[in-house]
Formats: sequence, C-alpha cells, structure tokens
Amino acid sequence: MKKLRSKMTTEELAESLGVARQTVNRWIRQQGWKTEGLNGVKGGRARLIHIDARVKQHIMSLPAIRNRQAVYHLAEVTASYSEPSSNLSPGIIETLESMTQPEQRRLDALLKREGIHGFLTRLGLTE
Repeated sequence: MKKLRSKMTTEELAESLGVARQTVNRWIRQQGWKTEGLNGVKGGRARLIHIDARVKQHIMSLPAIRNRQAVYHLAEVTASYSEPSSNLSPGIIETLESMTQPEQRRLDALLKREGIHGFLTRLGLTE
C-alpha cells in the first residue's frame, strides 16, 4: 500500500503514480491544486504540491490508478486509540463496539482509503 505524504514534489508524485512529471504539472494547472515554491531549487520553478482531498480525489478518479492493485491514501498523523479520550462521545465508542465484524472491516477499509478528512467529508462534517 503506497502512502502519499501531505506535501510532495512534482517528481515524487509522478514517480509514485507512474506518470511523467509534465503530466503532474498539467494536473496542477488544470485542477488548480495548491502548491508552494521550493526556494533555491531550479531557479524557483520547483514546487511542493499540497496533497489534499481534491488531489486525492483526482488521482483516484484516473482509470489507470483505479485499476491498480495498490491503494493510495493520505498519510495521517498516527494517534493513540488505546485509551478513549475524555471528550470523545461515549455514544461513538458504543456504536463502534456494537458493529458486526464485517461492518468494522468495511469501516476500517474506508478509513484507510479515504483518511479521516475524507470520512468526515462524506458525513458532511467538514469545516
């Protein structure tokens, strides 16, 4: 399973996806992806791409990517889930514990595929 970091250069993203750097640059222009320059590299032409939900959605919409065996997802900061947070609603924990094993596996796959941000977006809970 390949992870896409939160910021990647055009070269890194192109290599990760198996496409040309020019293709990634075209996507940046066409899709209006958020980027930032890398000072002192290639006369200011190099840039970092912010790998957000829009970028991920575009990548996953590509037939060549969808048909691959690898699943691409955003790398997320890992958190400790062993101790329930005091401000986490007990109802959420209770609901998760009451799910069947197949439901838990499907939710786990969804979270791995979409990430927390994508999951909250699907629920309509984005800021």
